Amino acid sequence: MIITNKAVNIIRSGAEGYNPQVGIILGSGLGPFVESVEEQIIFSYDELPGFPEAGVKGHAGKLILGRVNGTEVAVLQGRAHYYEYGKADVMRTPVQTIKELGCETLILTNAAGSLLPEAQPGSVMLLTDHINFTGVSPLFGETETSRFVDMGGAYNPSLCEKFRNAAKTKNITLHEGVYVWFCGPSFETPAEIRTAKLLGADAVGMSTVPEVILARFFGLKVAAVSIITNMAAGMGDEDLSHTQTMENAGMAANDLQALLGEFLLNYNK
Repeated sequence: MIITNKAVNIIRSGAEGYNPQVGIILGSGLGPFVESVEEQIIFSYDELPGFPEAGVKGHAGKLILGRVNGTEVAVLQGRAHYYEYGKADVMRTPVQTIKELGCETLILTNAAGSLLPEAQPGSVMLLTDHINFTGVSPLFGETETSRFVDMGGAYNPSLCEKFRNAAKTKNITLHEGVYVWFCGPSFETPAEIRTAKLLGADAVGMSTVPEVILARFFGLKVAAVSIITNMAAGMGDEDLSHTQTMENAGMAANDLQALLGEFLLNYNK
């Protein structure tokens, strides 16, 4: 808590008058969205106590305050992952900081593999629920009764509806589905994907779920959108790689930027 307060104090002293409503975490290859942020004030994660180093290519490690279509935002350009640190709560301080800066909503984005034949690379998927396949939680070690977080409506229905409306306005095909979290860093096996499909998964990735749990723990409303960068293991002919993830993330970057922009334009309506 003390570390988080130090980060918040640094941000507030360097961004006086900013009162962000919406926090946004950008996933692999999705950093270009920050170009749409106006009146930017930028902090490196290195400046903020308790913020992790984002060690994966495509994650810049910056916090950007500003405005998008009239809504004040706090954008986390990059995340750290469980597989980098062996800690499911590695994003605890950034998420808590978003809350303490005054945000009421956290929007999560990621690059994901698709288990749906109709959701091909370059498409966008709204997440409606998740499956935690790792067996770990960012709330391990919490002692207060608040650790028993209700996850029944974790992906806020009202926010999801705003994204559906934004997609209709922008004429963007928006798939919907359940995201399954594997810890990585190795990609999943075809057998694991077949198992995940039997459990009801529609997309697979190595992030997002611990941040959703933390956001709900801190009282933030949540929505999440995946860019589909590949077909999951066993569903296509290509070998999976992070290079492929980065290259294919750009295929839907414009759609994601348009979707987020329209969502933020109507956020307070």
